Amino acid sequence: MDRLNEILHELGISKVKLAKYLGVSRQMIYNYLELDDINKWPKDKKVLLLNLLGVKSADEINHLKVDTDYIMNVETRINSLFENHDDNEDGVNTSVYRGLGKKQKELMHNVIELIHEKLEDDKDEQSYMAIKYVYHLLQSMDTAPELKYMLGYISKATGFVKPLEFAFDEEQQFIFESIMFSAMTLYNNGGASRSKIAESHRRFVNQIEHKIE
Repeated sequence: MDRLNEILHELGISKVKLAKYLGVSRQMIYNYLELDDINKWPKDKKVLLLNLLGVKSADEINHLKVDTDYIMNVETRINSLFENHDDNEDGVNTSVYRGLGKKQKELMHNVIELIHEKLEDDKDEQSYMAIKYVYHLLQSMDTAPELKYMLGYISKATGFVKPLEFAFDEEQQFIFESIMFSAMTLYNNGGASRSKIAESHRRFVNQIEHKIE
């Protein structure tokens, strides 16, 4: 299973995309990947996965070589399915995709599915607030470039993109990521306590309150 996870990561196939391809929920994908053998998957889902990867048996997965040609072949197979997929089946009004390009439609679809899954439990207040903050971020993203740099840092720190990929202003993004890394290292190593940084947080509160006034 470790090799399968590595291959999916190298191919850039997210849990959301794989769930859509297999016709299951994202949580079910996590359940499948926790199994120690692909042969324990439901037979129809295993066949779909093998077809996607272009192999005939689970044993062949360990010997797969992920190069440019292989990535393109897998993308062709998965995109072919998505092109034939009726958006109405997802309960989403197709008008939200109007005017979008192919990759933009796919990204928006994945975002909608993931948000829907996060909000399914109406008793999960933390998920609700997290998505609400994401909404606020999207609303504010064009007001300050560092918000985009923050998103880039998160994508790199969680392994979704390469560390030397700079989608925005490279120099400014480099500086921001370096500062952010130092701050996160301090936080994760327990080098900061509430009493030590109380004054800094007070200035932060004052600045926000001043903006609101």
